[in-house]
Amino acid sequence: MTETKVALVTGAGQGIGRGLALKLAGDGFDIAVVDLPFQTDKGQSVVEEVKALGRNALFVSADVSKRADIVAAVETAAIELGSFDVMVNNAGIVQVKPIEEITEEELNKIFAINVNSVVFGIQAASAKFKELGKRGKIISAASIAAIKGFPILGAYSASKFAVRGITQAAAQELAPAGITVNAYAPGIVGTGMWEVIDQRLHEINGKPLGQNLKENVDSIALGRIETPEDVAGVVSFLASPNSDYVTGQVLLVDGGMLYN
Repeated sequence: MTETKVALVTGAGQGIGRGLALKLAGDGFDIAVVDLPFQTDKGQSVVEEVKALGRNALFVSADVSKRADIVAAVETAAIELGSFDVMVNNAGIVQVKPIEEITEEELNKIFAINVNSVVFGIQAASAKFKELGKRGKIISAASIAAIKGFPILGAYSASKFAVRGITQAAAQELAPAGITVNAYAPGIVGTGMWEVIDQRLHEINGKPLGQNLKENVDSIALGRIETPEDVAGVVSFLASPNSDYVTGQVLLVDGGMLYN
């Protein structure tokens, strides 16, 4: 009998997270689809898509900025799905604003969601892996903004640089337990996040809607916008035995924008 493999993906109700959930389901994982309460309908839709691929799935409502919610989500996934093997800290938000205008509240919010959630996810997953005797895998969302700081994306860049540092530190700390910790760094992905960025850049620099996005896409060596499936291919690798000797890395998947 094939052993059950379970992956938890945060922010899985839409966009990149949905793409990751479906790819991992195709790889043979049962999926815990985690998202905010108001995303329940979208999350349940992803659950049905996963089941249509022949895997088990459930939706878990959680606010990833709260440690207790992440711990509970991991516990629910392990109990309800029967194992726990891969943690994908995918949830995140963007903020497009000049450094001089960022408020204390905005800075705290983006770090709570983009950084604190990664720490909490690593803590919850590593504890569960050790409890189950698993050599698990932790995979987190970085960005090209984890490698290079971008203007008007100062707080976002800072949050993703933090993910990079946390990934490197956690990888070294958890290696003795056989737990790997890596991150993926997308570029310009055609999701709702880039619609927000394009809108805000339009408001800041006055360029027509769509032009800022086009100019960024034009800078990609492979000549097209990125899809969630492009990101999912890298996460699939990081979740698989093929990456057993890879840890502490932030893997760029940007079509050729940055070269690290």
